[in-house]
Amino acid sequence: MAVPEIIPIAHEPDYRTSTIGRFSDGQFLASITYAFPDGFTMGDGWEEHKRLFVVLHKFDHGGHHQESDIWCAGTWAEQMKHPLDEDSVVARAEARLTANLAALAEREYCNIAIRPFRLTVDGVLFGLVTECHDDDGDGEDDWAELYPDGLGFTSPWNGEYDT
Repeated sequence: MAVPEIIPIAHEPDYRTSTIGRFSDGQFLASITYAFPDGFTMGDGWEEHKRLFVVLHKFDHGGHHQESDIWCAGTWAEQMKHPLDEDSVVARAEARLTANLAALAEREYCNIAIRPFRLTVDGVLFGLVTECHDDDGDGEDDWAELYPDGLGFTSPWNGEYDT
């Protein structure tokens, strides 16, 4: 089944889509996620390349991408040096996400429905990108992947995702 123009994403409290919903200006999708730059090959020093991002995507009421706030809190290497510090990479990320969400007027956590979009920041792909998972690659797009979070959406297009 082809990818619909507007893709539903189900709100799941206490899980990967716990910070999505609506606000006065439209819809939002927020997360904290580790990512490597596109094309990165694992090897020595990988810890310096694995970065923790705080992501806030905003959409209008019709699901069109409006803007994104994408901020790097630091690397895996930094986090491992001071994992329990109040100023650790993870603590900084959580504080930034909390502040970003608090700034959304009339915020409500709930299901959303957005259109595919993509952007690259610091060499990392962000967005909801449609893809074809046919073995021969000749078919139509049948999948939408949220990057870099690794959430996949497909038929029956009910907002549930695969990881």
